[in-house]
Amino acid sequence: MTPATVHTTALCGLTKLHTGKVRDIYALDADTMLIVTTDRLSAFDVVLPDPIPWKGHVLNEIANYWFARTTHIVPNHLTGRAVDEIVADPEERALLAGRSVIVRRLHALPIEAVVRGYLIGSGWKDYQHSGAVCGIALPPGLQLASKLPAPIFTPATKADVGAHDINISFDEAAALVGADIAARVRATALALYGYAAQHAAARGLIIADTKFEFGLDADGTLHLIDEALTPDSSRFWPADTWQTGVSPPSFDKQFVRDYLESIHWDKQPPAPRLPQEIIQRTSEKYREALARITGSEQRTACS
Repeated sequence: MTPATVHTTALCGLTKLHTGKVRDIYALDADTMLIVTTDRLSAFDVVLPDPIPWKGHVLNEIANYWFARTTHIVPNHLTGRAVDEIVADPEERALLAGRSVIVRRLHALPIEAVVRGYLIGSGWKDYQHSGAVCGIALPPGLQLASKLPAPIFTPATKADVGAHDINISFDEAAALVGADIAARVRATALALYGYAAQHAAARGLIIADTKFEFGLDADGTLHLIDEALTPDSSRFWPADTWQTGVSPPSFDKQFVRDYLESIHWDKQPPAPRLPQEIIQRTSEKYREALARITGSEQRTACS
């Protein structure tokens, strides 16, 4: 049975700290927060009015899947506490089921840790203009969707809702967070990407690029936070259809982007409503991503 979609939340008795493009964050106490992954979808940095069925469940399940499998690389923000411990109302429990986690409060670093294994998106545009991506020189003659000689770390600023992230150099990232922390973030992000890319390859998937967010605890220990290796933060391509020179199909909101381009929306709010067919096909792509990424270990939450 398809759960009710959730576009916005307003939980009783909890203070909302932040409303992001997809996630709502509530304060629990001085040390922990509640993160609710809604079914909101953004395109071209604008949140759309129509929620996508299953999206919040899929993102939450995929992120938790990766969190559980990457603790040998870096600790993460999950506490392991059940949401039922802090939410008593039956209706709110039902709303939060499968889409919520209790996490530690950490000092979030003001950069996106982007790792690219293939030349696509803003990296491709940068390369066409300069032969480099975020100041990292690449060999000449690469094409759209080319595999890079080695994955590269290309940080970006973290933008507010409605604004665009801006690619920056490693030196600019170091100026924001300090050289030591920037170096740790780079090494950790590359290690996470390498592990995940190998895992995905065994399931017939290519991770073209991805972005991570990190935070520090009081002792300065780096933690993986927010989400990890989901279709919202990564480009997943079917390996059997990948070829250089063309933009491969991806397991994310590409149907929505293509539709919005086709109607010549000016990419300024308010966003237009989506046809039911686009909503349904996007939901199917997200659920397919869950099945492909988790393989035989997939739970039945989205079946």
